[in-house]
Amino acid sequence: MNRKNLPLLLMLTAGAVTCIITFIEKYTMAEKLVSLFVVLLIFYVLGSILKWTLDFFEHQNEERRREEGEVIEKESENSEDVNPD
Repeated sequence: MNRKNLPLLLMLTAGAVTCIITFIEKYTMAEKLVSLFVVLLIFYVLGSILKWTLDFFEHQNEERRREEGEVIEKESENSEDVNPD
């Protein structure tokens, strides 16, 4: 699964929601810009953490699959040695 753009999509979605809310609430331009910058920064960091966490779990699952594959191969080799025809 491609997670490369996850932080950007999360950040831009939060930014769009912030822009709409600040427009409806009639914030001043300076307040809009400051709130938008803070929201973009926070959600980019949260998206990066989420991406790193998902990649970490996927890496662990791949290692387990490889280890299970090695165990299955070793068991099948041993069973062939026990029952030679």
